[in-house]
This record gives sequence, C-alpha cells and structure tokens, in this order.
Amino acid sequence: MQIFPKSLNYLPLVAALGVAIGGGVATFVVVYYFSPRNLQVGYEPEQPVPYSHRLHAGQLGMDCRYCHANVERSQEAMVPPTQTCMGCHSLVKTESARLAPVRESWETGDPIEWVRVHNIPDHAYFAHDVHLAAGVGCVSCHGRVDQMEVVSVQTPLSMGWCLDCHRNPGEYENPDGTVGAIRPLSRITDLDWSPEEATEAESAEMRGLMARAVPPENCAGCHR
Repeated sequence: MQIFPKSLNYLPLVAALGVAIGGGVATFVVVYYFSPRNLQVGYEPEQPVPYSHRLHAGQLGMDCRYCHANVERSQEAMVPPTQTCMGCHSLVKTESARLAPVRESWETGDPIEWVRVHNIPDHAYFAHDVHLAAGVGCVSCHGRVDQMEVVSVQTPLSMGWCLDCHRNPGEYENPDGTVGAIRPLSRITDLDWSPEEATEAESAEMRGLMARAVPPENCAGCHR
C-alpha cells in the first residue's frame, strides 16, 4: 500500500534545484554588491577640516602639486602638512571658524588627522611617480576633483580595473568620460583637459609615451 503520493518523489529534485538557484543568487549578490565597484566607488568620508577641492583646484585653479608636493618623486601622493595650508591661510581667512583645526594644528604642532579616501590593499604596490612619469594624469584615477566639494572615490581601485588599463591604456575610459589614460606630461594635473584638445605636438608626445609604455600584467609587477 502506498502511503505517500507519487509527487513526493520529485521533492529531492525540487529541493536540489532550489538550493542551486538560491546558491547562484547568493553568489551573484556577494560578487556584485560586495565588489570594489560597489563598496569603494562613491566613498566620501567627512574630514576634520571641510576642505573644498572645487574651490581650490577648480575656482582658484591651484595645481594638484601645490598641496601634493611629492607626487612626482614618491610612491605616495601625501597629504599636505599644516605648513602648506598656513602658507596661504596665515593671511587669508585668518578668523574662519572652519579653519580653526588648521590654526590649532599650527600652534600645537600636532598634525591634522585627515581621513584616507583612496585605499589600496597592503599587498598591492602602486607608485604615483611611476604613473605620472608615464603620462597618466590625476583625472584617470581620481576623476574631476576640481568639481568636488568633498572628494569621493571615483574608480574601483581593484586588480581587474588596473589590468583593464594596463592591457590597453589607449582605450581606458576615464571617470570624466574621456578616453585614454596617457596624456602629455604638461597636462598631467590639468583636470579640465581632454585628448580632443591635443595640439600636433601633444599628440606626437602622447604617441611616444604610448610606444614606451609597458605596463606590467604579471603578478610580480604589483605584488612585491
């Protein structure tokens, strides 16, 4: 005598199918939503001093290297010391409440505790000086910071993202929509410049930089 209906014979198959579908959905959610593109892009931490890149780099036209002075000579771009800020603000907006932490830092000698915005894993080696010397501009990784009131992460900074550019820097799409990671060395910090504006001399320089560019694609190039 059959106690259970025959339809129960399909129960293991249905259960297995449910597990497979559920596992696939869970994997997609983890891979997609927990990827650097979703976890890092858009990260915009609050800083101890409300520094406006839109004002300084945009409206005032300050060169990135005025504050990030070591970027052409060092692996790190470095945040500016208080002395750099006071070079202007000992005379400009000397009573501003927003700049009180800067004045306090200058008086006490304690550095301002800026919050790091762009984080690269410790096991990955990235050198700002090497990239700038190769013709990679600030905008390719950081976007149009001259339009940002508060700086935010514009690119995933993941291994796949790096390799996409290393394999074909000429076709890399910058955060501002322009194409090509290589630009003339005189335009490295010109965030508003576009390859379409290149003069004949600049185009020739870019072709030379592209010809000499040999970005590493092997593990040892970035993991040392």
